[in-house]
Amino acid sequence: MKDRDIEKIIEILRESVKEWKQPVVTQIAERDRDPFRILISTMLSLRTKDEVTKIASERLFSLARTPEEMLRLEEEEIERAIYPVGFYRNKAKTIKEICKVLIERYNGRVPDDIDELLKLKGVGRKTANLVITLGYNKPGICVDTHVHRISNRLGYVKTKTPEETEFALRGKLPEEYWIEFNDLLVTLGQTICHPVSPRCSICPISGYCDRVGVKRSR
Repeated sequence: MKDRDIEKIIEILRESVKEWKQPVVTQIAERDRDPFRILISTMLSLRTKDEVTKIASERLFSLARTPEEMLRLEEEEIERAIYPVGFYRNKAKTIKEICKVLIERYNGRVPDDIDELLKLKGVGRKTANLVITLGYNKPGICVDTHVHRISNRLGYVKTKTPEETEFALRGKLPEEYWIEFNDLLVTLGQTICHPVSPRCSICPISGYCDRVGVKRSR
């Protein structure tokens, strides 16, 4: 694809995603833009299907909606609430530890700075970027497996890891698209641009895609 095509791609996807299901963390974020719930639900979503993350998040937040309330729960209560998310026992322990740090170091407030967020146990760049973009509406580019795959498949970047993709996008993607880029590409990736055998025949941006690495499609 030509770099200037990105504006048209964004425009097309903005319309297309209205007919598709949004990522669960985005659904949670749109309710009240609470950085704490975005942080916790993003952690729960790691290596977990969206439908499981949604149910687990709702169960957990029905018990506790702040770091203080979460810290009062027993670890086993959190485990029961979030089961069967991936690594639910480890995540329950991590949630407790994060809440303790938030209260002791940040007065119970989730940091709005990527470097500070990365100091929290279990928080990587994907989670940190989601918190600052969805929770604080600050510039950031969240890159997960979908964003990494599709950005390379389109031919917009040529990178080997999600972190490389994030910094490549920071260097060339117009900042006005940074926040929404994750939602658009994750929704596209979950619906059409699958890792194996993507549905290129019905993809609304197929005319702009270089199909890098695509060996078989539908």
